[in-house]
Amino acid sequence: MKYAVRIIKNQFYPLKISEGIKLNHGDMVLVRTEKGEEAHKVFLVNSEISTQWEKFKPEPLPFIRTMNARDLTELEEIKKLEVQALYKCREFAEKRKLSMNLIQSRYTFDRKKITFYYTAPERVDFRELLKDLTQEFKRVRIDLRHIGVRDETSILQGIGVCGQAYCCCSFLKKFESVNTKLAKDQGIPMTPGKITGSCGRLLCCLNYEYSNYLEAAKHLPPVGSGVMTPDGLGKVAMLNFLKKTVGVKLEDGKIKDYSKDDIEMIDGEVNIEIEGTDNRLNYSEEGETIDIKSLDNDKNSSTGNI
Repeated sequence: MKYAVRIIKNQFYPLKISEGIKLNHGDMVLVRTEKGEEAHKVFLVNSEISTQWEKFKPEPLPFIRTMNARDLTELEEIKKLEVQALYKCREFAEKRKLSMNLIQSRYTFDRKKITFYYTAPERVDFRELLKDLTQEFKRVRIDLRHIGVRDETSILQGIGVCGQAYCCCSFLKKFESVNTKLAKDQGIPMTPGKITGSCGRLLCCLNYEYSNYLEAAKHLPPVGSGVMTPDGLGKVAMLNFLKKTVGVKLEDGKIKDYSKDDIEMIDGEVNIEIEGTDNRLNYSEEGETIDIKSLDNDKNSSTGNI
């Protein structure tokens, strides 16, 4: 049987275990990582992943021991110290007037190293802060890591509008590029509450069904094209991909939905004015403004520095 631990970004690492050691799914164990000794939960790996590991041969992490009652008590104490350390670091950063948002602190189990994760709009000179931390946490290695807002969300975790755990803290290992064109092409309302996650960036899931919408668009007339309907000439004003219907603006100014089989494209211009929107869902809620350019700027939203 194969065992693994999940450390960061939903990446599972196999364990290097000596023969004769028996583990159970859900056990808490100590493993050795590049940061030092860390406590993690054991996962029993299925045969499909074991087969993939045989193919790609990931580097296993050394197994130290199964955690006993005393270790678990120690772990609880460390969790409390992490909270205290985070607030202390925030206090120092505020005193130094540093533009940085401290997200989380993590001790190694042996308490030899503490890592502080933070977000910042620009580069931070934290040399003085590091001196403060060195004086406060003696005989402990200090690591300050700048991360992006998407990384922040994956660390803090939460539930999305879909009712499921955020993709970034459940199965998503790598952040893909996302832009507002994905939302426009899928007819999603162009409002922050509809197209952005708790990180303030565009929803990662905008990528998931995009190819299906592109395929559906191939079978529908483009917006702005002239068509003949059972009610006369009109111009395509909007598309409903899910219903596979076309919203046509007729000569009397009314917009009516038709099945794609009930209309026929025509050559030449149709003298009907339509608004410059791709579909009827492309709107902004009253009192809400949105800077499209800022949403498309995804630079440094994820650093992978966790």
